Amino acid sequence: MRGSDYAELRAFAAVAEHGNFARAAARLGMSASALSQTIRTLEERMGIRLLNRTTRSVAPSEAGQRLLSRLLPALADLDRAVADVSALRDRPAGLLRINAPRVAIVHTLAPLIAPFNAVYPEIMMDIIVDDKLSDIVAGRFDAGIRLGEMVEKDMVSVKLGGEMRLVVIASPDYIGRHGMPQTPRDLRDHSCVASRWPTDGSLYHWEFERGDEKLEVAVSGPLSTTDNDLMLRAVLDGIGISYLFDHHVAEYLVAGRLVSMLDDWTPPFPGFHLYYPSRRQMPPPLRAFVDFVRSNSLRPPPETQVGQE
Repeated sequence: MRGSDYAELRAFAAVAEHGNFARAAARLGMSASALSQTIRTLEERMGIRLLNRTTRSVAPSEAGQRLLSRLLPALADLDRAVADVSALRDRPAGLLRINAPRVAIVHTLAPLIAPFNAVYPEIMMDIIVDDKLSDIVAGRFDAGIRLGEMVEKDMVSVKLGGEMRLVVIASPDYIGRHGMPQTPRDLRDHSCVASRWPTDGSLYHWEFERGDEKLEVAVSGPLSTTDNDLMLRAVLDGIGISYLFDHHVAEYLVAGRLVSMLDDWTPPFPGFHLYYPSRRQMPPPLRAFVDFVRSNSLRPPPETQVGQE
């Protein structure tokens, strides 16, 4: 294989993965126009269209999908081969790709980046914000971050951070006008700012627990969204009641701009976990990050296999 062949195939895989020339070009460190020409050259050399392009999206053609199904495992093998050689160096180096929802990045991952970089300056972190819980294997990520209960059973999981808690909140103005719910069931009679699952767009049913009693409440109101910041702004503006992570609203509760309620129905639950497909042939950058996460936890937990061995 010529060097140009490899570069063209790597470029094709990047465009297919990102579904966008601009994002793929940024990932490859080249201009979108140069990337487009590279793909055009590959298609001309192969004599078949590999990508279907519209003004809004880019997706593999049937021929492109066939090529991609064989190409991605081959590229992964090459990456592992390079990683194995890199492991012979004194210090881990290379690229570490992590897929995580925004809330996990902002409140759990972000505080680790600077200290990790100080210890491993030769590791480049590529962190992708993804609230849809994409397949990290298909996306060729080294690892992902999710709530522990959402990690697939065949993944290896390491606890990242402490417990988390959701709180029911409203503005004093809203409470003054509409009163405060006394039980989760009362929420059905209130104006609520609802959240949607980013995976399929369905409305999230608010979950509550007190002792052995568990409830799910389907709320409704003037606004539903997948954006936590928009939900917070709506509640601060007095539109209704919402259900958000306590760390997201803590400063507003302290300042008296928001009031929490139903606190005895919202106990803490296990927080985010770093997860990855297998212990075998773990890339050195990922191994370094897993060890760093464990050593910087207040109570370092052991690695656990979520599913059966």
